[in-house]
Amino acid sequence: MMTLEQVSLARQVDVALEKLGGELRGLTAGTIVLQIRDDTVGRFGIRHLPMDCGNGEQGFNGMSVSQVQLLRRLAVEALRHKSGWTHGEISYDFVLKQGQVFVSVQFESNYNMANLMFRFSPKKRDRREASNE
Repeated sequence: MMTLEQVSLARQVDVALEKLGGELRGLTAGTIVLQIRDDTVGRFGIRHLPMDCGNGEQGFNGMSVSQVQLLRRLAVEALRHKSGWTHGEISYDFVLKQGQVFVSVQFESNYNMANLMFRFSPKKRDRREASNE
């Protein structure tokens, strides 16, 4: 059995957006948020307004199946710009205007100073040896 850590981040992003497909269909705008830890997608979801406020288009149903597939493809392609970090968040802001899907991507890397200090603090034995010199 394959574990999540063995699946590429690109494939995980694709699967997450596939899972959100039903919710994405019908939306005209929103933000998809993926939380990343050790290059593994943890939590993911969509932030959006529940109704389109004042665009004047009545009866508009939002994104189609093919537009959601395009959004998934663009999200995976955007991963080419992620480099050098394994913990953080990826946000995909999307909007459907005049039948076209537009996406803006934001990468946020996260580091934990406590983890860094733990790794680089000298051991008690090393501190004693240094003080005896």
